[in-house]
Amino acid sequence: MKPVQRVAVIVAPPVVSMFNVAIPEMLFPKAEVDGVPGYEVTACTPDPGPVTTTGGLDLYVPRGLDAVDDADIVIVAGTGSLEEPDPRILAAVRRAAADGKRIASICTGAFVLAEAGLLDGRAATTYWTYTRELGDRYPAVDLQDEVLYVQDGPFMTSSGYAAGIDLCLHIIRTDYGAAVANAVARLALVAPVRPGGQTQFTDTPLPPERGASFACTRAWAMRHLDEPLTLTDLARHAGVSVRTLSRRFHAETGISPLQWLLHQRVERARELLETTTLPMDRVARSSGLGTADSLRQHLLRKVGLTPSAYRSAFSRLTTTAAS
Repeated sequence: MKPVQRVAVIVAPPVVSMFNVAIPEMLFPKAEVDGVPGYEVTACTPDPGPVTTTGGLDLYVPRGLDAVDDADIVIVAGTGSLEEPDPRILAAVRRAAADGKRIASICTGAFVLAEAGLLDGRAATTYWTYTRELGDRYPAVDLQDEVLYVQDGPFMTSSGYAAGIDLCLHIIRTDYGAAVANAVARLALVAPVRPGGQTQFTDTPLPPERGASFACTRAWAMRHLDEPLTLTDLARHAGVSVRTLSRRFHAETGISPLQWLLHQRVERARELLETTTLPMDRVARSSGLGTADSLRQHLLRKVGLTPSAYRSAFSRLTTTAAS
Protein backbone atom coordinates (compact mmCIF):
# COMPACT_ATOMS: atom_id res chain seq x y z
CA MET A 1 0.00 0.00 0.00
CA LYS A 2 1.20 3.51 -0.81
CA PRO A 3 2.54 5.22 2.35
CA VAL A 4 0.59 8.13 3.78
CA GLN A 5 1.50 11.32 1.94
CA ARG A 6 2.35 14.27 4.19
CA VAL A 7 1.06 17.61 2.88
CA ALA A 8 2.42 20.94 4.14
CA VAL A 9 0.28 23.97 3.35
CA ILE A 10 2.31 27.17 3.55
CA VAL A 11 0.35 30.12 4.94
CA ALA A 12 2.26 33.12 3.61
CA PRO A 13 2.01 36.32 5.68
CA PRO A 14 1.17 39.12 5.95
CA VAL A 15 -2.26 38.31 4.42
CA VAL A 16 -3.56 34.95 3.23
CA SER A 17 -6.74 33.63 1.61
CA MET A 18 -8.59 31.53 4.19
CA PHE A 19 -10.43 29.68 1.42
CA ASN A 20 -7.15 28.70 -0.21
CA VAL A 21 -5.85 27.33 3.09
CA ALA A 22 -9.10 25.44 3.69
CA ILE A 23 -9.14 23.62 0.32
CA PRO A 24 -6.35 21.10 1.06
CA GLU A 25 -7.69 20.53 4.58
CA MET A 26 -11.16 19.93 3.16
CA LEU A 27 -10.13 17.43 0.48
CA PHE A 28 -7.00 15.46 1.35
CA PRO A 29 -8.22 14.00 4.67
CA LYS A 30 -11.24 12.55 2.85
CA ALA A 31 -9.02 10.37 0.65
CA GLU A 32 -9.02 6.87 2.08
CA VAL A 33 -7.78 3.59 0.64
CA ASP A 34 -9.13 0.45 2.28
CA GLY A 35 -10.19 2.57 5.24
CA VAL A 36 -6.71 4.03 5.72
CA PRO A 37 -6.11 7.80 5.30
CA GLY A 38 -4.05 8.67 2.25
CA TYR A 39 -2.77 12.02 3.52
CA GLU A 40 -1.82 14.01 6.59
CA VAL A 41 -2.24 17.78 6.23
CA THR A 42 -0.35 20.41 8.24
CA ALA A 43 -0.60 24.17 7.86
CA CYS A 44 2.60 26.08 8.56
CA THR A 45 3.98 29.63 8.49
CA PRO A 46 7.35 31.32 9.20
CA ASP A 47 6.26 32.66 12.60
CA PRO A 48 3.68 30.36 14.23
CA GLY A 49 0.69 32.22 15.54
CA PRO A 50 -2.09 34.37 14.06
CA VAL A 51 -1.99 35.30 10.37
CA THR A 52 -4.42 37.87 8.98
CA THR A 53 -6.72 36.69 6.20
CA THR A 54 -8.06 38.66 3.25
CA GLY A 55 -11.43 38.73 5.00
CA GLY A 56 -9.99 40.49 8.03
CA LEU A 57 -10.07 37.46 10.35
CA ASP A 58 -7.03 36.00 12.07
CA LEU A 59 -6.08 32.40 11.29
CA TYR A 60 -4.01 30.73 14.00
CA VAL A 61 -1.23 28.57 12.53
CA PRO A 62 0.70 26.69 15.23
CA ARG A 63 3.39 25.02 13.08
CA GLY A 64 6.56 26.54 11.67
CA LEU A 65 8.22 25.88 8.30
CA ASP A 66 9.91 22.75 9.64
CA ALA A 67 6.71 21.06 8.42
CA VAL A 68 7.93 21.66 4.85
CA ASP A 69 11.06 19.61 5.50
CA ASP A 70 8.90 16.73 6.79
CA ALA A 71 6.41 16.85 3.89
CA ASP A 72 6.07 14.88 0.68
CA ILE A 73 3.88 17.53 -0.99
CA VAL A 74 4.15 21.29 -0.44
CA ILE A 75 1.28 23.64 -1.29
CA VAL A 76 1.59 27.43 -1.18
CA ALA A 77 -1.80 28.99 -0.50
CA GLY A 78 -2.89 32.18 -2.21
CA THR A 79 -1.67 35.38 -0.63
CA GLY A 80 -3.14 38.86 -0.65
CA SER A 81 0.35 40.36 -0.81
CA LEU A 82 2.28 39.77 -4.03
CA GLU A 83 5.34 41.80 -3.07
CA GLU A 84 8.51 40.42 -1.50
CA PRO A 85 7.61 36.95 -0.18
CA ASP A 86 9.17 36.07 3.15
CA PRO A 87 12.76 34.89 2.44
CA ARG A 88 12.22 31.97 4.81
CA ILE A 89 9.37 30.71 2.64
CA LEU A 90 11.50 31.07 -0.49
CA ALA A 91 14.28 29.10 1.17
CA ALA A 92 11.84 26.40 2.30
CA VAL A 93 10.34 25.82 -1.14
CA ARG A 94 13.80 25.84 -2.75
CA ARG A 95 14.92 23.13 -0.29
CA ALA A 96 11.79 21.15 -1.06
CA ALA A 97 12.49 21.43 -4.78
CA ALA A 98 16.08 20.35 -4.30
CA ASP A 99 14.79 17.30 -2.40
CA GLY A 100 12.56 16.37 -5.35
CA LYS A 101 9.28 17.01 -3.56
CA ARG A 102 6.08 17.88 -5.39
CA ILE A 103 5.30 21.56 -5.00
CA ALA A 104 2.00 23.24 -5.83
CA SER A 105 0.41 26.65 -5.54
CA ILE A 106 -3.17 27.82 -5.38
CA CYS A 107 -4.12 31.15 -6.94
CA THR A 108 -1.51 33.84 -6.19
CA GLY A 109 0.74 31.33 -4.44
CA ALA A 110 2.32 31.03 -7.91
CA PHE A 111 4.08 34.36 -7.26
CA VAL A 112 5.99 32.73 -4.40
CA LEU A 113 7.12 29.82 -6.58
CA ALA A 114 8.06 32.21 -9.39
CA GLU A 115 10.05 34.45 -7.01
CA ALA A 116 11.89 31.34 -5.80
CA GLY A 117 12.89 30.64 -9.41
CA LEU A 118 11.08 27.30 -9.48
CA LEU A 119 8.88 28.16 -12.46
CA ASP A 120 11.58 29.45 -14.82
CA GLY A 121 11.09 27.74 -18.18
CA ARG A 122 8.08 25.85 -16.87
CA ALA A 123 4.37 26.03 -17.68
CA ALA A 124 2.41 27.73 -14.90
CA THR A 125 -0.79 29.64 -14.24
CA THR A 126 -2.49 31.81 -11.64
CA TYR A 127 -5.84 33.54 -11.18
CA TRP A 128 -6.69 35.22 -14.46
CA THR A 129 -6.80 38.75 -13.03
CA TYR A 130 -3.13 38.38 -12.06
CA THR A 131 -1.75 36.56 -15.10
CA ARG A 132 -0.48 39.71 -16.82
CA GLU A 133 1.32 40.81 -13.65
CA LEU A 134 2.86 37.36 -13.20
CA GLY A 135 4.01 37.33 -16.83
CA ASP A 136 5.42 40.87 -16.67
CA ARG A 137 7.25 40.26 -13.42
CA TYR A 138 8.57 36.80 -14.30
CA PRO A 139 9.06 36.61 -18.07
CA ALA A 140 10.93 33.30 -17.80
CA VAL A 141 7.67 31.57 -16.79
CA ASP A 142 5.79 29.80 -19.61
CA LEU A 143 2.49 31.38 -18.67
CA GLN A 144 -0.70 29.44 -19.38
CA ASP A 145 -3.21 32.19 -18.87
CA GLU A 146 -6.54 30.41 -19.38
CA VAL A 147 -6.23 26.93 -17.86
CA LEU A 148 -7.62 25.81 -14.51
CA TYR A 149 -4.38 24.18 -13.44
CA VAL A 150 -1.18 22.89 -15.00
CA GLN A 151 1.54 20.46 -13.99
CA ASP A 152 5.09 20.70 -15.30
CA GLY A 153 7.25 18.02 -13.75
CA PRO A 154 6.94 18.15 -9.95
CA PHE A 155 5.52 21.69 -10.02
CA MET A 156 1.78 22.36 -10.13
CA THR A 157 -0.04 25.68 -10.22
CA SER A 158 -3.73 26.51 -10.30
CA SER A 159 -5.83 29.55 -11.00
CA GLY A 160 -8.14 31.06 -8.39
CA TYR A 161 -10.77 29.84 -5.98
CA ALA A 162 -12.43 26.57 -7.08
CA ALA A 163 -9.54 25.71 -9.42
CA GLY A 164 -7.59 24.95 -6.24
CA ILE A 165 -10.15 22.21 -5.62
CA ASP A 166 -9.50 20.84 -9.10
CA LEU A 167 -5.76 20.84 -8.48
CA CYS A 168 -6.06 18.96 -5.18
CA LEU A 169 -8.37 16.40 -6.78
CA HIS A 170 -5.81 16.03 -9.57
CA ILE A 171 -3.14 15.22 -6.99
CA ILE A 172 -5.39 12.68 -5.29
CA ARG A 173 -6.23 11.07 -8.62
CA THR A 174 -2.53 10.90 -9.53
CA ASP A 175 -1.72 9.20 -6.22
CA TYR A 176 -4.70 6.91 -5.73
CA GLY A 177 -6.71 6.85 -8.96
CA ALA A 178 -9.97 8.21 -10.32
CA ALA A 179 -12.27 6.22 -8.03
CA VAL A 180 -10.71 7.64 -4.86
CA ALA A 181 -10.61 11.18 -6.26
CA ASN A 182 -14.23 11.05 -7.36
CA ALA A 183 -15.25 9.63 -3.97
CA VAL A 184 -13.55 12.62 -2.31
CA ALA A 185 -15.39 14.96 -4.67
CA ARG A 186 -18.71 13.38 -3.75
CA LEU A 187 -17.99 13.61 0.00
CA ALA A 188 -17.01 17.26 -0.35
CA LEU A 189 -20.07 17.99 -2.53
CA VAL A 190 -17.92 19.38 -5.34
CA ALA A 191 -17.72 18.56 -9.04
CA PRO A 192 -15.72 15.50 -10.15
CA VAL A 193 -12.19 16.00 -11.39
CA ARG A 194 -12.13 18.50 -14.25
CA PRO A 195 -9.44 18.57 -16.93
CA GLY A 196 -6.72 21.12 -16.22
CA GLY A 197 -6.89 22.50 -19.75
CA GLN A 198 -10.44 23.72 -19.24
CA THR A 199 -10.64 27.50 -19.42
CA GLN A 200 -10.73 29.69 -16.30
CA PHE A 201 -13.37 32.02 -17.63
CA THR A 202 -15.76 32.52 -20.53
CA ASP A 203 -16.07 35.38 -22.97
CA THR A 204 -19.86 35.18 -23.23
CA PRO A 205 -21.78 35.20 -19.93
CA LEU A 206 -25.11 33.43 -19.81
CA PRO A 207 -28.00 35.86 -20.20
CA PRO A 208 -30.38 35.47 -17.24
CA GLU A 209 -33.40 35.16 -19.50
CA ARG A 210 -32.07 31.87 -20.89
CA GLY A 211 -33.45 30.02 -17.88
CA ALA A 212 -31.93 26.98 -16.17
CA SER A 213 -28.41 25.81 -16.87
CA PHE A 214 -27.51 22.52 -18.52
CA ALA A 215 -26.76 20.84 -15.18
CA CYS A 216 -29.75 18.51 -15.62
CA THR A 217 -28.63 17.57 -19.11
CA ARG A 218 -25.11 16.84 -17.89
CA ALA A 219 -26.52 14.68 -15.09
CA TRP A 220 -28.70 12.84 -17.63
CA ALA A 221 -25.69 12.29 -19.90
CA MET A 222 -23.70 10.86 -16.98
CA ARG A 223 -26.42 8.21 -16.57
CA HIS A 224 -26.22 7.35 -20.27
CA LEU A 225 -22.49 7.40 -20.96
CA ASP A 226 -22.65 3.86 -22.34
CA GLU A 227 -24.95 5.04 -25.13
CA PRO A 228 -23.81 6.69 -28.40
CA LEU A 229 -24.85 10.20 -27.37
CA THR A 230 -24.72 12.92 -30.01
CA LEU A 231 -25.05 16.68 -29.94
CA THR A 232 -28.61 16.20 -31.19
CA ASP A 233 -29.40 13.92 -28.24
CA LEU A 234 -28.05 16.46 -25.75
CA ALA A 235 -29.83 19.35 -27.44
CA ARG A 236 -33.10 17.44 -27.50
CA HIS A 237 -32.85 16.69 -23.78
CA ALA A 238 -32.04 20.34 -23.03
CA GLY A 239 -34.85 21.57 -25.27
CA VAL A 240 -32.63 23.82 -27.37
CA SER A 241 -31.03 23.80 -30.80
CA VAL A 242 -27.64 22.19 -31.37
CA ARG A 243 -26.14 25.62 -32.02
CA THR A 244 -27.54 27.04 -28.78
CA LEU A 245 -26.41 23.96 -26.87
CA SER A 246 -22.85 24.26 -28.16
CA ARG A 247 -22.60 27.97 -27.39
CA ARG A 248 -24.15 27.92 -23.95
CA PHE A 249 -22.53 24.62 -22.88
CA HIS A 250 -19.12 26.13 -23.60
CA ALA A 251 -20.12 29.28 -21.72
CA GLU A 252 -20.99 27.19 -18.65
CA THR A 253 -18.15 24.67 -18.68
CA GLY A 254 -15.36 26.18 -20.74
CA ILE A 255 -15.28 23.20 -23.12
CA SER A 256 -17.51 21.84 -25.87
CA PRO A 257 -20.23 19.22 -25.19
CA LEU A 258 -18.28 16.51 -27.02
CA GLN A 259 -15.04 17.32 -25.17
CA TRP A 260 -16.96 17.12 -21.91
CA LEU A 261 -18.48 13.78 -22.91
CA LEU A 262 -15.10 12.32 -23.81
CA HIS A 263 -13.59 13.45 -20.51
CA GLN A 264 -16.43 11.88 -18.52
CA ARG A 265 -16.15 8.63 -20.50
CA VAL A 266 -12.44 8.35 -19.85
CA GLU A 267 -13.07 9.02 -16.15
CA ARG A 268 -15.76 6.31 -16.10
CA ALA A 269 -13.34 3.89 -17.76
CA ARG A 270 -10.70 4.66 -15.14
CA GLU A 271 -13.15 3.95 -12.33
CA LEU A 272 -14.14 0.65 -13.91
CA LEU A 273 -10.51 -0.36 -14.36
CA GLU A 274 -9.84 0.42 -10.70
CA THR A 275 -12.92 -1.15 -9.16
CA THR A 276 -13.89 -4.11 -11.40
CA THR A 277 -12.35 -7.04 -13.23
CA LEU A 278 -14.40 -6.44 -16.38
CA PRO A 279 -12.62 -7.34 -19.64
CA MET A 280 -11.33 -4.37 -21.61
CA ASP A 281 -14.03 -4.54 -24.26
CA ARG A 282 -16.70 -4.42 -21.54
CA VAL A 283 -14.98 -1.45 -19.90
CA ALA A 284 -14.93 0.31 -23.26
CA ARG A 285 -18.60 -0.35 -23.96
CA SER A 286 -19.74 0.53 -20.44
CA SER A 287 -17.92 3.86 -20.55
CA GLY A 288 -19.10 4.73 -24.05
CA LEU A 289 -15.66 4.49 -25.64
CA GLY A 290 -16.80 1.74 -27.97
CA THR A 291 -13.93 -0.70 -28.44
CA ALA A 292 -10.91 -1.90 -26.52
CA ASP A 293 -8.68 -0.21 -29.13
CA SER A 294 -10.48 3.10 -28.60
CA LEU A 295 -10.13 2.70 -24.82
CA ARG A 296 -6.42 2.06 -25.22
CA GLN A 297 -5.89 5.11 -27.44
CA HIS A 298 -7.78 7.50 -25.18
CA LEU A 299 -6.18 6.23 -21.97
CA LEU A 300 -2.69 6.41 -23.45
CA ARG A 301 -3.35 9.98 -24.53
CA LYS A 302 -4.84 10.92 -21.15
CA VAL A 303 -2.52 9.26 -18.63
CA GLY A 304 0.26 7.64 -20.66
CA LEU A 305 -0.68 4.10 -19.61
CA THR A 306 -2.37 1.22 -21.38
CA PRO A 307 -5.61 -0.05 -19.77
CA SER A 308 -3.87 -3.15 -18.41
CA ALA A 309 -0.98 -1.10 -17.00
CA TYR A 310 -3.42 1.36 -15.46
CA ARG A 311 -5.36 -1.48 -13.84
CA SER A 312 -2.19 -3.02 -12.47
CA ALA A 313 -1.15 0.32 -10.97
CA PHE A 314 -4.48 1.47 -9.53
CA SER A 315 -6.75 -1.55 -9.04
CA ARG A 316 -8.41 -1.67 -5.60
CA LEU A 317 -9.06 -5.40 -6.00
CA THR A 318 -6.85 -8.27 -4.96
CA THR A 319 -7.07 -9.82 -8.40
CA THR A 320 -7.31 -8.25 -11.80
CA ALA A 321 -8.51 -9.47 -15.13
CA ALA A 322 -6.06 -10.16 -17.89
CA SER A 323 -5.91 -7.59 -20.64
